Amino acid sequence: MGDVDERPVGIDELLERVRAGYERMAPRAAYEAAQGGEALLVDIRYAALRERDGLIPGALVVERNELEWRLDPQGSHRAPEATSHGLRVVVICNEGYASSLAAESLRRLGLHRATDLVGGFQAWRAEGLPVTPGVGAEA
Repeated sequence: MGDVDERPVGIDELLERVRAGYERMAPRAAYEAAQGGEALLVDIRYAALRERDGLIPGALVVERNELEWRLDPQGSHRAPEATSHGLRVVVICNEGYASSLAAESLRRLGLHRATDLVGGFQAWRAEGLPVTPGVGAEA
């Protein structure tokens, strides 16, 4: 795992290290990639946020604690969309922090094109990209 003498890494440094390993996507670029069939958007926000703020049309909703099992193309519990390790997955959380760690986890599983959305769902919505009301949300 690591040498005993290694110093602990704080979350800010860990995020910086993780993000240095891949190119993150801006909301408009992610939207265009998804519309062109070049990327799978995966929303890992918890249910209360989806209900409150809405959903991204066409995004696969996967709870964070199920992400690796649902997106591993070799996994017995994979989602039908998890077709290959070459799949371009764009992980979306609320503000773009947890999604970076999730994308790194997918990359460790061999999904070498996994990335995340800069600014998360909040940046998507601020960009004026499509959002539908969440279940239980008032229209």
